[in-house]
Amino acid sequence: MKEFKVKRIYEPRAENDGFRVFVDRMWPRGKRKQDLEYDLWAKDLAPSTELRRWYHEDIEGRWEEFSRRYEQELADGHAADYLRDYVVGFDIVTLLYAAKDETRNHALVLADYLRNRF
Repeated sequence: MKEFKVKRIYEPRAENDGFRVFVDRMWPRGKRKQDLEYDLWAKDLAPSTELRRWYHEDIEGRWEEFSRRYEQELADGHAADYLRDYVVGFDIVTLLYAAKDETRNHALVLADYLRNRF
């Protein structure tokens, strides 16, 4: 069984990160591409632009509904299946995100979703 970890993109790489997947649709502020250590940039695993904009209008009040809608987007798409091909030889997968909020961000929802499918 794979272990899915979640980590801010601004944190340094660790030995136990395994395969590192950047899961934001947009490039993080303040990071140069040559400075970011990741193995795959999986934009399609990020929430849709529409869902992200809707959520950011009221982050605290819309968290539960955002999580539900995002899981539905993941279920309706094929991005998780796409990821499976890349991580086949790795026991640990670290999902990298840029959001400031470490308790409410899409990478946490994505990690739970993937844990239930891998």
